[in-house]
Amino acid sequence: MMFLTGSYSNNVFLEPLSPQEEEKYVKLMFMGDKDARNKLIEHNLRLVAHIVKKFDVKENMTDDLISIGTIGLIKGIDTYKDNKKTKITTYAARCIQNEILMYFRANKKSNNDVSLSDSIGFDKEGNEINLIDVIEDTTPDLIETITLNDNIDALKKYLHLLNKREQEIIVKRYGLNNEAEKTQKQIAKEFHISRSYVSRIEKRALTKLLKEFIKNKKTNIN
Repeated sequence: MMFLTGSYSNNVFLEPLSPQEEEKYVKLMFMGDKDARNKLIEHNLRLVAHIVKKFDVKENMTDDLISIGTIGLIKGIDTYKDNKKTKITTYAARCIQNEILMYFRANKKSNNDVSLSDSIGFDKEGNEINLIDVIEDTTPDLIETITLNDNIDALKKYLHLLNKREQEIIVKRYGLNNEAEKTQKQIAKEFHISRSYVSRIEKRALTKLLKEFIKNKKTNIN
């Protein structure tokens, strides 16, 4: 298969699957369809590349890290359990990052190369401090972004419980349906109502959504 051989220097990866395609291939994979499993791996290689970019390493190590990350991706796809709580991309992203971190811990290339897991001292309590603990990462956390998108998808399932005005305000406040996020003040101006009224509607709507979310979570656990 393409992702197990050759160089990754051209960064040619397939586009991510749509939510509908992903759900279809996950179901087929659970039924033993190997082609579906391979599809899920191939279309998530771009995810590996994004995570590798989070690690500040020499350019000639990028291909190595993508290979290691791909191993994590394969492990993630093969061990994923459809429990309705975590999407396969969220789970796979964690497996990819863990595999790369394990690689750094186990393989220090030479004295001139610095591993993110290298010890640089100890804190006041005597705990070891690694380089990765003190590097400031100003890029968005990809795993957190994926998790946030999962939560937004869950939120959309319950929007039908809200009345029209509540739906409009929640969509605008939280940037759903590809809309830009807006402040309560901006929404108030748009609807010609007071900011405090927007706040009350928002709180009422969120309470409805939270109650439904908790109710369904308990049902899934049982």
